[in-house]
Amino acid sequence: MKGNGMWICVGITLALAVLGTGAAISAQDKYTVKVPNGLAFSEFKGYEGWQTIAVSLNGGLLAVILGNPAMIDAYKTGVPGNGKPFPDGAKMAKVHWTPKKLDVFPEATVPGTQHDVDFMVKDSKRFADSGGWGWAVFDYDAASDTFRPGTSADSPPQDNDAKCGLACHTIVQTRDYVFTDFAHR
Repeated sequence: MKGNGMWICVGITLALAVLGTGAAISAQDKYTVKVPNGLAFSEFKGYEGWQTIAVSLNGGLLAVILGNPAMIDAYKTGVPGNGKPFPDGAKMAKVHWTPKKLDVFPEATVPGTQHDVDFMVKDSKRFADSGGWGWAVFDYDAASDTFRPGTSADSPPQDNDAKCGLACHTIVQTRDYVFTDFAHR
């Protein structure tokens, strides 16, 4: 009987391990998502640890704009205000959330549910026909904890290529297509 009890425990442990592995495998790896004919989420791996450029509130969404080291270094030298372009390899991420009031301090507005993440990368050869920049929007679905590329059905509509941000960013062409200033620290 003791031997059977041990085998039952081993069987249950193995079954739970297999079920747990299955749950982990079924979770989306966001770095596999790609805009058709455009940018891949994997091109921005590690963006969560990039330095903050600025924060914003527009369209009812709270956002943090992050930059990779090449982007931050360019800002520190005065780009785009000095009339120089950002270097190839400069990248930005803009993470949007629906704002909410902080439960313990209702006067404070903080990020609620994530809405999406937008990316920009400077590569003057790859994106020669869009000012040297490539753009991507990945909408977030909190219920499934997954990302998907933005589409023409979204607001604002997104084309399925790396030029989805060009129409909007053309108004800041003289700033190398970048709206955001590096916030004073």
